[in-house]
Amino acid sequence: MRATMLLSPVIPKLSGKLIVLASGSPRRLEILRNVGIRFEVVPSWFKETLNKGLFKAPHEYAVETAKQKALEVARRMPLKHLKTPDMVIGADTIVTIDGMILEKPIDKQDAYRMLSRLSGKEHSVFTGVAIVICHEKENGVDYQMIDFFEETKVKFAHLSEDMLWEYINSGEPMDKAGGYGIQALGGMLVEYVHGDFFNVMGFPLNHFCKQISLIYNHRTTSSNQDSASVGLSHNSPHNTSILTQPPPNLTAQSSQSPTSSPIHNSSPSPIQIHHTQDGPSSSPVHKVKRKGSEGTADESSWKLPDSLFTHTAAECERQDSENTTLPQTTSREQAIELSVAEHEASEPNKEDLEKITELVDGFKASKALFTASRLHVFDLLQSRPGLDATQVAQEIEASVKGTERLLEACVSLGLLKSKERTSQKTVYENTRLAAWFLWSDAPFSLHEYIQHCNNTLWPLFSHLESAVREGTNQHEKAFGKKSKDIFQDAYFSSKEVKLRFMNAMHSIAKVTGKAVATAFDLSSYKTACDLGGCTGAMAYEFTTAHPGLSVTVFDLPAVVEMSEHFHPLHTDNRVSFVAGDFFKDELPKADLYILARILHDWPDEKVHVLLSKIADACKPGCAVLIAETMLDGQTPYSAPQSVNMHAQTEGMKRRESQYADMLSKHGFGCMRVVHTLNFLDVFIANKM
Repeated sequence: MRATMLLSPVIPKLSGKLIVLASGSPRRLEILRNVGIRFEVVPSWFKETLNKGLFKAPHEYAVETAKQKALEVARRMPLKHLKTPDMVIGADTIVTIDGMILEKPIDKQDAYRMLSRLSGKEHSVFTGVAIVICHEKENGVDYQMIDFFEETKVKFAHLSEDMLWEYINSGEPMDKAGGYGIQALGGMLVEYVHGDFFNVMGFPLNHFCKQISLIYNHRTTSSNQDSASVGLSHNSPHNTSILTQPPPNLTAQSSQSPTSSPIHNSSPSPIQIHHTQDGPSSSPVHKVKRKGSEGTADESSWKLPDSLFTHTAAECERQDSENTTLPQTTSREQAIELSVAEHEASEPNKEDLEKITELVDGFKASKALFTASRLHVFDLLQSRPGLDATQVAQEIEASVKGTERLLEACVSLGLLKSKERTSQKTVYENTRLAAWFLWSDAPFSLHEYIQHCNNTLWPLFSHLESAVREGTNQHEKAFGKKSKDIFQDAYFSSKEVKLRFMNAMHSIAKVTGKAVATAFDLSSYKTACDLGGCTGAMAYEFTTAHPGLSVTVFDLPAVVEMSEHFHPLHTDNRVSFVAGDFFKDELPKADLYILARILHDWPDEKVHVLLSKIADACKPGCAVLIAETMLDGQTPYSAPQSVNMHAQTEGMKRRESQYADMLSKHGFGCMRVVHTLNFLDVFIANKM
């Protein structure tokens, strides 16, 4: 609360600014969500390959990594996301003991080595933080950098072998710096903490709030300044630098000193970036809370560590009245313009050229993936890694020449890796990406969804031009027959086609289900109805995440009768199936109605019919949860979604504001959204 109070005078100055967190860390999202700053999440693509030996002190390494993360996002967003942030926040947390830096363990043995080293000793946790302020200029963007670090001392108890392995086998150490998470089971290993507890979790909240307060209350606002000093004597001096361009990534092979970064020597960009921002609107999108992107300091449901998520009508009304005064930041429109004179006088920008090439050749990459998946290349190499092209060709019954080219294409896409044998023959095996998602029996296999894309979506999208001209789906051109009811006539036309479609939906639900189910604390709801829940994969994720919740899957009779093929070995009796048509039949009673990848299939008039039925079934305090890929630019794959459904169905992808408008017409309010960065965004609203 004290950290939040530090920002009270600053919050109005941040209103309307696009603030970005360059990290996908759930811990950092949880910590920053309480500050009251509205922010979006764009995880950095910077590869953490800095040479640790170049740094005199561990905190310098953490700070430099944080700077590179923040600058990568600040540099990428105008080009890839078509919008320029006002502020980008980067952070990196490391654990150090005896001068050695411990980052995330690569496997269980690595975790054991780390935790054994920490046992019975005091160690330091450093978090480097970088704040990049972006200033738009006529000739590009200037970047102002503020960086600092925080150190916290942590002492571990003496850990027995049994305790060590019990903790390691819990799986918790694998994505944590130093191999432990103090906010969870790892807290049992700790004897004491000297310093900022949140710093050990991954973000020094108090120090950050002080820094933001200083930036916006004391720094000069002149955009022509070359440098300015921000006076906060805490652990280290920090400086503010004006950068015309972000630096190239500092790689592990760099010979430059970490204290003499090349960032000051960059030349101006030829790209001009302009913002046009809509004025305040009366749209209910103002009522949307962005978990992971925005937060309010006074909502008890978002206070750390694990307070209950409860909503009364009065609380929802209070939230709505507060949020309607906040300016909208999610509808920012940006345009990147390259002047004619610059275009004629210079070579094309390298990143622009790469982007265009990527778009032009994108269909080739997709088809290579589809073909390799259809021929079961990834299944073969998962069971028998190290085969050469001739052996693979023999197994998949294809030509050696064609197989070799397909394998090399998959290598270039990062799906396979190759190495030379002593006999000079190149052999192949799956990469981690393929092992996770592409072989048929992988826990998060997308094999069946890829087949759905190849067999159904690829033919439909080959007629996209006709879809745009005619304004209708292309099933007749693609498959030779017109479909009045897409599901009955196309996806359920035969048992084989229906099973293929259900397999595809099942695989997507398995990959996205946990992120959707855990987006909000649903402990106040006891019963849920998953409308169009297909195989029940999503429903099982909800019951796993929320032990007090039971879920009814409501889907067409043809789907329910085949759902038993997908049930887990140990069936959860809290998941049940009811057959029916949600447009025609009475809906099962529930506290929560789940619509996961449903509404995009239908035009607005049909969506309103369904929402009206849900509203009639809901009592005040009940909720509807929508999981869709929304057209708000939060994910790299959201951009092409506007044409996606046009070729497939009569439906459409929508923006947050459109869902908010629709729901408000049916008596829903207290709206919040989570951008999971895992295909789907999650939107929840309560019946008022």
